[in-house]
Amino acid sequence: MAKTPAGTATETEAGGSNRKRYALYGAAGIGLLAVAGAGYMFYREKSIEKPKYEPSEADGSFELRDYPELLVAEAVVAGERASALDKGFGQLADYIFAKSRDGAKVAMTAPVLSAAASGGKWATRFVMPAKFTKETLPATGPGVAIATIPARKVAVIQFGGATEEEILAAHEQELLDWVGAKKFTAAGKPERAFYNSPFTPGPLRRTEIWLPIA
Repeated sequence: MAKTPAGTATETEAGGSNRKRYALYGAAGIGLLAVAGAGYMFYREKSIEKPKYEPSEADGSFELRDYPELLVAEAVVAGERASALDKGFGQLADYIFAKSRDGAKVAMTAPVLSAAASGGKWATRFVMPAKFTKETLPATGPGVAIATIPARKVAVIQFGGATEEEILAAHEQELLDWVGAKKFTAAGKPERAFYNSPFTPGPLRRTEIWLPIA
């Protein structure tokens, strides 16, 4: 049997080395695609329409804002919070993307609002694009209603990162503590405002807690 000269790789070793190199190239390519995809999604979400407001006070991650009247599509669903909000989101998505009705699509906006409703129910709301009125919006689909949120002042805390329930609850308490320290009077229950899809990496996410102020 012929011997392989010292320092010379066998065909098996060479093949193994090539496979490792190709695997590394493949992993790097997938990583770059993932980063590019996340960057595109972040850019797209940054560019979608958001309701205009007037800031009246800023304090680090806290802010006091004046919002005009907002036209929203809402779904109110009973049940456990996560599943109820998921169902509500699905009903609203089917409405704006014309899956549950005839007619043209309605552009997605941000943020998506969620809050506790009466009777153990949960409300999910999509803010409608500013060009629409109640009269010009398409007819609603199953489980969806069109409503108006009156002009109001809201206290806000903004943060990034993960959005698990315990993290949201902790930021909610931070906002309540700030409102108390400022001696503001709450005029409603806290609401959660989500600006990004669940596929957006945590560090790129923008999430807020809103609290209506008298």
